[in-house]
Amino acid sequence: MNAIGFDSNKYIQLQSQKIQERISSFGGKLYLEFGGKLFDDYHAARVLPGFYPDNKIKMLLHMKEDTEVIIVVSATSIEQNKIRGDLGISYDMDTLRLIDTFSDIGMYVSGVVITQYTQQSSVDAFIKRLENLGVKVYRHYPIEGYPTNVRKIVSDDGYGKNDYIETTKSLVVVTAPGPGSGKMATCLSQLYHDHKRGIKAGYAKFETFPVWNLPLKHPVNLAYEAATIDLNDVNMIDPFHLEATGITTVNYNRDIEIFPVLKAIFEKIYGECPYKSPTDMGVNMAGYCITDPEVVFKASKMEIIRRYYDTLARKRNGLADADEVYKAELIMNQAGIDTKFRSVVKAALDKAEETGEPAAALELPDGTIVTGKTSNLMGSVAAVLLNALKKLGGINDEFLLLPPVVIEPLQKLKIENLGNQNPRLHADEILMALAISATTNPMAAHAMEQLPKLKGAQAHVSVIVSNVDKTIYRKLGIDLTCEPVYESKKLYHK
Repeated sequence: MNAIGFDSNKYIQLQSQKIQERISSFGGKLYLEFGGKLFDDYHAARVLPGFYPDNKIKMLLHMKEDTEVIIVVSATSIEQNKIRGDLGISYDMDTLRLIDTFSDIGMYVSGVVITQYTQQSSVDAFIKRLENLGVKVYRHYPIEGYPTNVRKIVSDDGYGKNDYIETTKSLVVVTAPGPGSGKMATCLSQLYHDHKRGIKAGYAKFETFPVWNLPLKHPVNLAYEAATIDLNDVNMIDPFHLEATGITTVNYNRDIEIFPVLKAIFEKIYGECPYKSPTDMGVNMAGYCITDPEVVFKASKMEIIRRYYDTLARKRNGLADADEVYKAELIMNQAGIDTKFRSVVKAALDKAEETGEPAAALELPDGTIVTGKTSNLMGSVAAVLLNALKKLGGINDEFLLLPPVVIEPLQKLKIENLGNQNPRLHADEILMALAISATTNPMAAHAMEQLPKLKGAQAHVSVIVSNVDKTIYRKLGIDLTCEPVYESKKLYHK
């Protein structure tokens, strides 16, 4: 059984209540900036076992009738064809995906805001596409001297030039495909326009991490730093909150650095700032919903190591530098761990040394470790998956779930018809073969029934694996790490 350390039902209840209270405190209307991932928050699910990836959406659905959504995307991101690393799609395409996803669950999308708009041709093409699809588009423009020239920002030549977004609900969720899109500026621009129109409204920020009421060096907060190394985010004690209340809380550098500017903008619009600190701006209740600190400690430390290996792999691919690796190592040191804490690492490396080929190890939720080796039929990632299903199903290890007579026709198809050079089957191909075999092979059917039990398993591979295998493991809920080396010495790797 997977250990649980977080109460999702309590979280949804407390979080909804906190947001409702914040709406009331501003007279009935709130612009809520959503940091991090609104959908599919797998990082939170990994470090807070029991947190469901769609918790935030479930929480918002409690207030669906009073909620609308604004999606913000930077013109610069569109022009540079910025890609979401986790999904592999550009920010403009992810904007369309977000609109579809909100629509599918019955949440109203007010429109899309294009920030930093300067009539870029690629951006105009995207705007035209949105408008042809019936999506309302609003343009926000660069402001000279932003964010320090408050007099210019809070004027008709600053926020005043931006398109005003017509909203009708009491809660306006402001989200984006990724960081740096301009969510906060969009919220503040709306406050300026609402104030001129005599509409009472407020602003708050929803960030799950860092968790403000956990210690600075708590593994949950260190795991957040490990996850944002490429953004140079650093957790800090909130000095404004400490000075105002005498209470120690945790925030991160960007919010702390921008707070004096944000405070000045509020004062310029309203005459005073409703917040004493960046912590005051937040509404996150996650820290109150941890039910088993030890489970959360272990899960967060596992995530720190996972992020370390991810940084090593990105450096191997030229996507990270030595400084990022150093920071990842430093975070591991602060957590008091090294890669040995992740037991599957040693198991995979020992198997690779024993066989002289790439190997994989997988730790099942009950702590049992199985291994897989590379063979002529399949790669180690696929092999360890089959071995794990056999272990979970109590199937004799010597029994061939997929004999060569089943695998060889697939290999022939790959080489002779599909133009592949590597005949070994990947994890997705093995699962397809197993699913087909299950129609006539009771053992294969029994093995297929074990797939849900892999959720929460840990895996490590002695080489960098294909994106196909990574995707399959992610969909199965297996946390995967890899050594930062390729199986071959070729320069091009799919």
